[in-house]
Amino acid sequence: MVEKDAKRVALVTGAGRGLGAAIAKKLSRSVHVICVSRSSNCEKVAETIRGEGYSAESFPVDVADGAAVEAAAAALLEKHLHIDILVNNAGITRDTLVLRMKNEDWEDVLRTDLSSCFYWTKALLRGMTQFRWGRIVNISSVVGKMGNFGQANYAAAKAGIIGFTKSVAKEVASRGVCVNAVAPGFIESDMTAVLPEKTVEEMRKLIPMKRMGSPEDVANAVDFLCSDAASYITGEVLTVDGGMTM
Repeated sequence: MVEKDAKRVALVTGAGRGLGAAIAKKLSRSVHVICVSRSSNCEKVAETIRGEGYSAESFPVDVADGAAVEAAAAALLEKHLHIDILVNNAGITRDTLVLRMKNEDWEDVLRTDLSSCFYWTKALLRGMTQFRWGRIVNISSVVGKMGNFGQANYAAAKAGIIGFTKSVAKEVASRGVCVNAVAPGFIESDMTAVLPEKTVEEMRKLIPMKRMGSPEDVANAVDFLCSDAASYITGEVLTVDGGMTM
């Protein structure tokens, strides 16, 4: 668990639903959380957190828009002075074979899933280095490690996140900032909920634990990497997949 410290502030992108919402809720047990998403759904998550007695706010912004992220970060830093924890979780998919993939399908996924990590990290990293404490966790995927049929754009973005994570970790390790990635496997979500049971069963067969992970499984891993207990861990990729890729 992230140690209780009223001065610490976390920002979670893609916090309007799914993994992002679970991560925001988990972190809010210990720090103030800023829920960010493209839609107003992030305010609903922040409301839920506040209703449970914890501290949260929302800030709708298109994370794929570098200028919008820069403006949002400036406004938030003016309010909070510095943001200690950044979780780059926002992501989309535009699945199809490469031969059928439109340029915008490639570019939209790369901007939202990968470039957004750069935009937010660049905007918030200086404050972390100045205060000599910071945690950045980038949400990758097992697809970024092994590839996947029909997901060349998504796999490229998630693989890029791993390289980005390791590079930034080297740059700021001496300043007390830890930068890591989490690579989820098959996780229960709105998308998997509508899949035929036969398809889900085939997915389970690939997992030694014989079950799909929950958003909370991923949130627990992120929570640990954001804590003081993980102060000597940086540049790592923590895979949360029930043993699927071991």
